[in-house]
Amino acid sequence: MNDLVRQHTALSETELEWLHLLVSEWQLLSDLSFADLVLWVPTLDGTRYVSVAQMRPNTGPTSYQDDMVGHLVPRGRRPLLDAALDEGRIVREGDPEWREEVPVRVESIPVRREGRVLGVIARNTNLLTVRTPSRLELTYLQSASDLAQMIAAGSFPFPGQQVDMDASPRVGDGLIRLDADGVVTYASPNALSAYHRLGLASDLVGQHLGDTTTELAPSRGPVDEALVKLASGWAPRETEVEGNGGVIQLRAIPLKPKGTRIGSLVLCRDVTELRRRERELITKDATIREIHHRVKNNLQTVAALLRLQSRRMDSPQGREALNEAVRRVGSIAIVHETLSQNLDERVEFDEIADRVIAMVSEISPGKVVCRRTGRFGILDAEVATPLSMVLTEILQNALEHAFTQGEQGTVEVSAARSGSGRADGRLLITVLDDGSGLPEGFDPQRAGNLGLQIVRTLVEGELGGTFDMVRAEPRGTKVVLDIPSSPQK
Repeated sequence: MNDLVRQHTALSETELEWLHLLVSEWQLLSDLSFADLVLWVPTLDGTRYVSVAQMRPNTGPTSYQDDMVGHLVPRGRRPLLDAALDEGRIVREGDPEWREEVPVRVESIPVRREGRVLGVIARNTNLLTVRTPSRLELTYLQSASDLAQMIAAGSFPFPGQQVDMDASPRVGDGLIRLDADGVVTYASPNALSAYHRLGLASDLVGQHLGDTTTELAPSRGPVDEALVKLASGWAPRETEVEGNGGVIQLRAIPLKPKGTRIGSLVLCRDVTELRRRERELITKDATIREIHHRVKNNLQTVAALLRLQSRRMDSPQGREALNEAVRRVGSIAIVHETLSQNLDERVEFDEIADRVIAMVSEISPGKVVCRRTGRFGILDAEVATPLSMVLTEILQNALEHAFTQGEQGTVEVSAARSGSGRADGRLLITVLDDGSGLPEGFDPQRAGNLGLQIVRTLVEGELGGTFDMVRAEPRGTKVVLDIPSSPQK
């Protein structure tokens, strides 16, 4: 719509926003009218109309099989559009049109804002299935007529009341018509069922909806005056009401077709099962986070016990082996700590990598600097947990074997992603040090070092990637990991 309005019309940005607000609401008018709506706006030179939006009803058959958006019509070809635009009134005169052997009644509703007519809504009703209307259909049509008059007068939609149509109740979910005093004059079967879910044992018609609603959804404190006003239809608002184990969503729409409030529409939807499922998901998420938190605590306890044991060891080799185990356990604990703070099983791995680097740097001879470049990005827990251990082992290996005591040096961890967001995306990780380099004839695929065995097993077996360790130029060692950025099924 933005492109069509800016390309063909003279409407300002403020007026364009008004059209957006109207289009966000006009599914209501379409459903109440059982009719298709097409929004026509005059072009810049005033010789044509351009259709900038279209809506089909959920309550009846469409009268337009084709998409009308973007069509240009010369002024004069559709007299009802001309009359509505020029005279600023709703135009219903004329005989039905025949479209592919289907009779269609056409009406034109001017769209007004602050006294200026911005365009015209063509309301097209398929007459092929017309029959004697029921009480529900008569209420729908009368409500549609009131809304159309409000659009023509510039009092609908309501400024500042942007509605999320995916979350708000719709006409078919349940409709209640109130008079000016807030008394129910009509309630659709779905609306009555929703209130029965709250515990209503009688009919709604003849009852004051605000008082009835507050009785069905009692609060522990004083009567909620805002709920009384909303359920009485005094202001355009939305809320949810809970009582008797049920939850219903309410949306009030005051009706002021001639400037004076004559009553209200209240749309309602039974969202009991939806809210129950949401609560179950919240409980499930909280349980998963608590599990990760407890796993992290248990791992930290294991690390503390290993650390205590290492201090009692007389053998330097045994003490160092236990300290390596402490760091391995710690790297897994970091992942679980991060997962315990998230709503899903995905983590921002850059933070984990930085913490692993800081943890392993504690064994540095003192003058070796470890740093990270590039971004790992967000990874699934199935990738993050083994990768944190792999990173720990590679960094431990570099700090223990590449530098002598007191030697200055640098270890750099770099990460880059390819095909981000795709199932076949890859993560390329390079760990580069400027230490003494690899011994002559060293083969990383056959080395018996426990740390390298862990790296090979996790990278090739669990992550489904590749691992290589080569001499760096002019000196040092380069470790290259190429792994999928998503879990391998």
